[in-house]
Amino acid sequence: MEAVIAVFALLFVLAVVLGVYATVKAVGAAKRSVDRGITQARRTVEDHTLRAKSLVQTGPAAELAQLRLTLRTSMRATQDALHAGVAEDASLKESLALFDRLSAHGFELDAELRRLESDPDRATVAERLPELRERTERIARSAESLRWAARDRARRFADDDLDSLSAQIDVEAGALRHWTEAESAPAPASWPEAPAADTSADGRSRPRGPRQDEAQDPTRPAITPPGPRPVHPWQKQARPENTA
Repeated sequence: MEAVIAVFALLFVLAVVLGVYATVKAVGAAKRSVDRGITQARRTVEDHTLRAKSLVQTGPAAELAQLRLTLRTSMRATQDALHAGVAEDASLKESLALFDRLSAHGFELDAELRRLESDPDRATVAERLPELRERTERIARSAESLRWAARDRARRFADDDLDSLSAQIDVEAGALRHWTEAESAPAPASWPEAPAADTSADGRSRPRGPRQDEAQDPTRPAITPPGPRPVHPWQKQARPENTA
């Protein structure tokens, strides 16, 4: 009895542990989903804000906003391309590691550009714009190089697979069209069988012809009608009829 209670207690504890684990996993997944949604919404708002600043404002402020927008757009596109490709091509992991190092420089530059947007010394900001523009172009160019290399690699693999598939399809199509041109011809008409041969006295066979009596009397029936039935001694003879 104590063993049964221990087993039920163990099962109850396992059920509670599994329930807590599933709850924690569900809460974590929901939290990550919410965080991704918040992050995406914040990025969208920031991008629209930067685009508006680059169009509405003038001078260094407008150029700083344009530099931030260019940097963020290029880095985000490269990140999405590498993360999407690494799932199918493990060799992109090294490219992703290089992009992580590049991202550190990109985040540093973006933070500096954001600080300069609120700097009241517009003259100093204007003096630093050429250097900031050059850094932005270098980082964006490096990100684009990684992105297009990953896309070219994926397209090359797709082209190779398509070439192989096309070759296999051509072979299969040729095999399907290779039907037998010479269809089975109808069998030639057979000669009529020769009549059965009679064997003569000298051992030679000669064709069997019509019997002599049949040739002489063509009106004779093929089957001779039977003659009178024989009367056996034990059978009674029929009595003759009385004549008057």
